[in-house]
Amino acid sequence: MSQMVILKRVATVAMLGMALSGCSTVKGWFAGKDAEAKKLQEPVELVKFDATVKVDKLWTVNLGKGEERIGVRQGPAVADGRVFAAAITGGVHAIDLQTGKKVWTYEPAKEKKKPKLRLSGGPGVGEGLVVIGTLDGQVIALDAADGTEKWRAKVPGEVISAPAVGQGMVFVRSNDGRITSFDATNGTQRWFNPRELPMLTVRGNAPVVQGPGVVFVGNDDGTLAALGAADGRTLWDQVVGNPEGRTELDRMADVDGAPVLEGNTLYASSFKNQTIAIEGPTGRPLWTRDHGGAGGVTLSSSYVIVTDNQGGVFGLDKQSGAASWSQTGLARRQLTGPALQGDYVVVGDFDGYVHWLQQSDGAMAARAKTGGTVKAQPIVADGVLLVQNIEGKLTAFRLAN
Repeated sequence: MSQMVILKRVATVAMLGMALSGCSTVKGWFAGKDAEAKKLQEPVELVKFDATVKVDKLWTVNLGKGEERIGVRQGPAVADGRVFAAAITGGVHAIDLQTGKKVWTYEPAKEKKKPKLRLSGGPGVGEGLVVIGTLDGQVIALDAADGTEKWRAKVPGEVISAPAVGQGMVFVRSNDGRITSFDATNGTQRWFNPRELPMLTVRGNAPVVQGPGVVFVGNDDGTLAALGAADGRTLWDQVVGNPEGRTELDRMADVDGAPVLEGNTLYASSFKNQTIAIEGPTGRPLWTRDHGGAGGVTLSSSYVIVTDNQGGVFGLDKQSGAASWSQTGLARRQLTGPALQGDYVVVGDFDGYVHWLQQSDGAMAARAKTGGTVKAQPIVADGVLLVQNIEGKLTAFRLAN
């Protein structure tokens, strides 16, 4: 019996010794799992491919100090062959679309004992005006021809999305959820429509989108609203992303990308990865699909194209919303909303890359580098793609013939 006890003790000591000597191995097992989990959360590495389209960089313009970590997703606007763009402390610039040559620059005069204005919202352009908003709630209207200041107005919150100009008015979304309308000729306030905000929202606001006699507004509570352009009254409210979940974080459903109106149909997407097609006059939903994100949508003749929060790009059938194709090779690269240049879908990412995908199936077609992180949805005008990064650089690309 004593011999058996001794043998058991020896075996126990030996096993303890093995366990102690194997601690680094056990740690290695867990470390390996942690490293694997961490890798699954990191942006996917870009894979080389043979480009199927050649892209030419036309020009790059330094607009001044960009938004960096402010998170306003500042981007340009185009009208009459000119690009109108701003940086946080770099002023507003009018630039020739084809050449990149600056036509005029506006710098707001600094008032005594007050900090320099930070230009954060827009610009927006229309009816001969260029309108910019600031982080302290000022709205400044400029003459599109020469950049002279025409009027100023004030709203109660930050302006971090582009004002909309049209129908004789300027429509401004402020960060407190309020929409304010100003007379385009002199800046007199016409009306305002307030909106209560959720406890937690995504940084950023959807710009106001105009329709005949109406303006459409994407809200931080996951809804899309139609307001009468003349008086601001709410015509209808439709849920785009359901704010459901156990925590405030789970319930975030912001509609932060610009809705797109085509004919009588309005398309919008939300942070809840939901995209909806709505009958514009009535607010009646036509279809809803679980693909999408806060970055906005773009339309081709056949597809509603969206990016989601995980870095997926989807081509949804316009009539039904069914996913016709997807591209997941840019996972977790914090993609912008998409643009359409010719037959190609274009998105920017956190590392300053711009990616061209084939519109027909989402396959990778081309890639270029702009420099810093791209957060603003690229835009296309007269075949020229415009990409603004958070460092304040604006770059123009054209597809080669």
